[in-house]
Amino acid sequence: MALEPLMPSLDDDNNPELKDFRRRFWWTLPLTVIVTVLAMFGHQLGWFSPGVQTWIELVLSTPVVLWAGQPFFIRGWQSVVNRSPNMWTLISLGTGAAYIYSVVATIAPGIFPESFMSMGRVSVYFEAAVVIISLTLFGQMLELRARSQTSAAIKSLLGLAPKTARRINADGTEEDVPLSHVHEGDRLRVRPGEKVPVDGTVDDGSSSLDESMLTGEPLPVSKHPGDKVIGATMNTSGALVIRAEKVGSATVLSQIVQLVAQAQRSRAPMQRMADIVAGYFVVAVVAIAIVTFFVWGFIGQQPSWVYGLINAVSVLIIACPCALGLATPMSIMVATGKGATQGVLFRDAAAIENFRKVDTLIVDKTGTLTEGRPTFEQAIPTESTTADEVLRLAASLDQGSEHPLAHAIVEAAHERSLPLSTVKEFESSSGIGVRGEVDAKRLVLGNTALMQHEGVDTAVMTEAADSLRAKGASVMFLAADGRLMGLLAVSDPIKKNTPEAVKDLQDAGIRIIMATGDGVATARAVAQQLKIDEVYGEVKPADKLDLVSRLQSEGRLVAMAGDGINDAPALAKADVGIAMGTGTDVAMNSAQVTLVKGDLRGISIARHLSEKTIANMKQNLGFAFIYNALGVPLAAGVLYPFTGLLLSPMFAALAMSLSSASVVFNALRLRKSV
Repeated sequence: MALEPLMPSLDDDNNPELKDFRRRFWWTLPLTVIVTVLAMFGHQLGWFSPGVQTWIELVLSTPVVLWAGQPFFIRGWQSVVNRSPNMWTLISLGTGAAYIYSVVATIAPGIFPESFMSMGRVSVYFEAAVVIISLTLFGQMLELRARSQTSAAIKSLLGLAPKTARRINADGTEEDVPLSHVHEGDRLRVRPGEKVPVDGTVDDGSSSLDESMLTGEPLPVSKHPGDKVIGATMNTSGALVIRAEKVGSATVLSQIVQLVAQAQRSRAPMQRMADIVAGYFVVAVVAIAIVTFFVWGFIGQQPSWVYGLINAVSVLIIACPCALGLATPMSIMVATGKGATQGVLFRDAAAIENFRKVDTLIVDKTGTLTEGRPTFEQAIPTESTTADEVLRLAASLDQGSEHPLAHAIVEAAHERSLPLSTVKEFESSSGIGVRGEVDAKRLVLGNTALMQHEGVDTAVMTEAADSLRAKGASVMFLAADGRLMGLLAVSDPIKKNTPEAVKDLQDAGIRIIMATGDGVATARAVAQQLKIDEVYGEVKPADKLDLVSRLQSEGRLVAMAGDGINDAPALAKADVGIAMGTGTDVAMNSAQVTLVKGDLRGISIARHLSEKTIANMKQNLGFAFIYNALGVPLAAGVLYPFTGLLLSPMFAALAMSLSSASVVFNALRLRKSV
């Protein structure tokens, strides 16, 4: 096949392969029509003697076969050299056999027996060769045009990005610059009605952004100083000044486009099976064509060898496995494009194929079930210190942590204007807490498991901690030099769409398990609100990994949904890893599916899309197999003794082209059925 760009662009209006095939088709179509008319009606018209007519057909057919059909013969030869028989093997063999036989019959008719004579000349089949090539070119044009529609989703995403940005220079002046000239740290002005040029943070102003084009969220989202903004989203009302953080290929939009393109190029397990079957199928068809030729030659009616040749060519043409080869990749390309427009990104075709089989879903809490933007509630000190000191030390230690709970604590300290100290020897124990040295004190901040590991007695604050956890707050203990100093409570509200998403998945028969690094009581409080029965609290990344492995060993097909670095091992181990688009890059790189908005309802969308896509694949494969199972015997002339009918190679070529087109258009139905 012709090479295609890894990444479509808005300038790719003219597919070079489509342009080439169109030129070959239209330039040679008149020659095909003339040859066909002469072959079918020439003896009735009486314009030329039989011998002259044969030479005219040869002259007119040669450009069609040798120039218009050149790509098919090249691909057919490459399939033989590479030992990968495919549709081009059959087309090149069929048209080549018909053309070469006819050329020999024209140049040296005397070598053929009398039985090959018909209407004053040796029977030739130039019309079969040229019509097959023209119909195949036409079928390829239809296929290439339809395939170009599958990249429409990517092109629509590419079209979202603005071409320029308004940059605020250091001296306060402003200028419009091409998007490629924007760098990290630049301050950019976004006026009402304009698109946000790149990913960044609001520096000044407030507005509502329409993020529906990327996330599927229909309502505008309010943005204030400190909030993150996504490039290509629409600023609806107020004016904003943002600071660029991710530009070029690092933006959310660029990553979405790359993921969609990568998924469209990937091959589903079902496709690999179809490719293997197609390889054996081609060899079997060639064998059937040879048997057809000799059976007709020896026991068919006269001219038996002519019938043998024509029926063998019909078998080769009608059995072209192009429909078989298109059956699954077309469905995958349409499904990934459709998913992207609904905020669901599939990394590869295997994820689409496996998603519908998922029967168990493990979910992280923070950032997955909850907003992931926790707010600090209170600090409760022991008698030896104050609440502000507990918060100050904890915030000083948490400056080195990426966890959302740590961010909330640091923010609270800044709001209270508490002076933070430098942290030394910072160490993170993902999922359970952090350690470090602040003001010459060895601090440990984390959950009960970490305190037990450090030998810190938390009994004096157990009652207060349990009371806060019962309300759904996350509780962290702070110890200095092995002595408990107090606790900090941070709450993280449940996402407004989470209850609906959890119920939909449970109604679909999926077993949902919560596994979080937060305390058991906090986890249970959140699970109780969401009616999740299975809960694991204070789990480490290794524990999540072990949980996935254990469920898989029980025969469960496991999906894991998470957003943090501590979820990455389990995301990679799960049969289907689902990352929140609002989470860390590590999580997204470890997962097979990304929910752009971080909305768990996307799991139901992905599952529905998976079911529809696999059903579409099966329809395509079933149609391709049934078509070939019926077409090959018909072309071989099995029904001739009963009906007296034979299938012309021209009709075989038409049927082959229509079968490919039907598979393509059936796949395109996915865009409306999902």
